Amino acid sequence: MTELSHILFEYMSALTSLNQEEQQAIMNEIQVEELKKGAMLFRQGDAPTKCYFILQGCVRQYSVDEAGREITSNFYTEGQAVVLFNHHKRDKSSDYTFCCLEDSVMVIGDLNTEQDMYRKYPQLELMTRRMIEESFSNVQEEFAAFIASSPEERFKTLLQKRPSLINRVPQHQLASYLGITPESLSRIKKRLSLP
Repeated sequence: MTELSHILFEYMSALTSLNQEEQQAIMNEIQVEELKKGAMLFRQGDAPTKCYFILQGCVRQYSVDEAGREITSNFYTEGQAVVLFNHHKRDKSSDYTFCCLEDSVMVIGDLNTEQDMYRKYPQLELMTRRMIEESFSNVQEEFAAFIASSPEERFKTLLQKRPSLINRVPQHQLASYLGITPESLSRIKKRLSLP
């Protein structure tokens, strides 16, 4: 088993009761692709037909405002899913662009055949639901903490919870994610004696 397959097996084992044989059958059916740095998963305004699970790499979520500024709203890394929940929108368009910040390896799911996979492997639907619940819970927690904290506290939380982003992500994108200017980020890092 490759190291990357191991990530997916661990994830399935944690969230389902699939046995090893069933996990292997699913692994044989899924599509795993390598995507180059700069590859777009989907763009703001697109109606996505795919979902992604990151085995290796980093993906940035951002939108472009009316003034043409890019506003970073999230980063996804190993063991995280990139799924757009926009079924409530009539045109199903994305409010965000998702772009690979590094060469990446991902499981790519087709939203049009998702129900077929759920019928074939009911545990997959359970895994997806648990993944969504966990992700939603994390987003709620992060948003509440973000609103209540100062820029320096946001940076310290990032250092504590997602330290790998500090060196993986361009500083101007990290500053946008934290809701501050790149200059403010530099001052905070200097105060905390970080490079």
